[in-house]
Amino acid sequence: MSVLYDEIATNLEKFQVPGASWAVIDGGELVDTGCAGVVQADEPAGVVPETLFQACSISKPVAVFAMLRLVDRGLLDLDEDVNRRLTSWQVPPTGDWQPVVTLRQLASHSAGLTVHGFPGYRQGTALPTTVQILDGTAPTNTFGVRVDIVPGTQFRYAGGGTVVLQQLLEDVTGTPFQQLARELVLEPLGMSDSDYAQPLAPALHDKAATAHDELGRPVPGRWHSYPELAAAGLWTTPTDLLKFAVAVQQTYAGADGALLSPELSRELLTPQIAATDRIGGLNHLGLGLFLGDGGVRFGHSGGNEGFRCHLLAYRDTGQGAAVMTNGDNGSWVVQRAFAAIARTYEWDDYSPEVDEPDLPTDEAIASLIGTYRLDGRLKLDVARWGRGLEVTFAGQPPLLFGPTSATRFAAVNADTEFEVREDGSRLVFIQGGAELDCTRE
Repeated sequence: MSVLYDEIATNLEKFQVPGASWAVIDGGELVDTGCAGVVQADEPAGVVPETLFQACSISKPVAVFAMLRLVDRGLLDLDEDVNRRLTSWQVPPTGDWQPVVTLRQLASHSAGLTVHGFPGYRQGTALPTTVQILDGTAPTNTFGVRVDIVPGTQFRYAGGGTVVLQQLLEDVTGTPFQQLARELVLEPLGMSDSDYAQPLAPALHDKAATAHDELGRPVPGRWHSYPELAAAGLWTTPTDLLKFAVAVQQTYAGADGALLSPELSRELLTPQIAATDRIGGLNHLGLGLFLGDGGVRFGHSGGNEGFRCHLLAYRDTGQGAAVMTNGDNGSWVVQRAFAAIARTYEWDDYSPEVDEPDLPTDEAIASLIGTYRLDGRLKLDVARWGRGLEVTFAGQPPLLFGPTSATRFAAVNADTEFEVREDGSRLVFIQGGAELDCTRE
């Protein structure tokens, strides 16, 4: 049993997360794997090392690595306008301005594109094509991908940009992205338990962890599907994620058989733009990977419906870990697991500090449910969504708002928030710098 088991198992119970799986490398070698909890709440099957989890946004750096292999082959240019190579879709003009977006910007979340993330699709519902996702047309459940700030000027996380990258790779090669990722990354690295499979093949359902909400309840249909493959569609294990991390380490070191040229391996871990902080002090973007301490540490977090995970590794020492969970509160477990791993394996310069939850109580959420008028005009209905809110504005499909604190909720797919003020008696809508009161009917 892993030396980390007791601590991680305790945190699973504390934060109502059914299961977790983790793996650790040291000197580029796998030194620990562990599992705790169950595949699905109230079911006996325990998590095992082969249990599949959704990698969520850790799908992005693996996709970028595939893209870089095509750059190495001369099929793509990091600094060329992507519209020159896109054939199935084009980055649209913004009014009479046609922005120029490059692969470097897409890979470093500095392209100025919209659509932060994706909520996924319940099992059995129709899945959109990649072009429908980019255009924001039915049956897509997110807005279209557009440029609304000057590319290259600042960091703004955009899963929509990674979907643009996905379409570009398919247009240039004529190969479906799932097959391309297998050929360029997964198979060469021996990631045999990994696939950009959306929806997941029925034959693999028994191997997959079920997603759970903030209260530890199974997501209807067990999990959501993510046709935004490059951005959120990878199923994998912690051990396979560390095979990818070791490949990045070896590529940077110029090891024999490395999958990237020395030039591109340096680009991969060179800070491109400053970013918001991630677990392990990752506060810049390289190409596809968040970086810390000038590129000494690299990694990526992930969060899909009912899954939370993180990958972190050291460039030069061969150290690193991956932790994957099947619950919406998994970020608290992941953060504490990395602190324990860093302490156990003596990681240099890793801060042991962890965040304490500041989430709304069940009672606070229940008190918000009801019908309101926004600024005395527009009707909106507020319902519960786990520890967040599902808000339906008159004439609009529902929007999901996740908690960012005990009194604040942010929309998953829009730059919009709600804040509870004055001891819970006042609900305020915040958007575009404006604040409007919500009056209960």
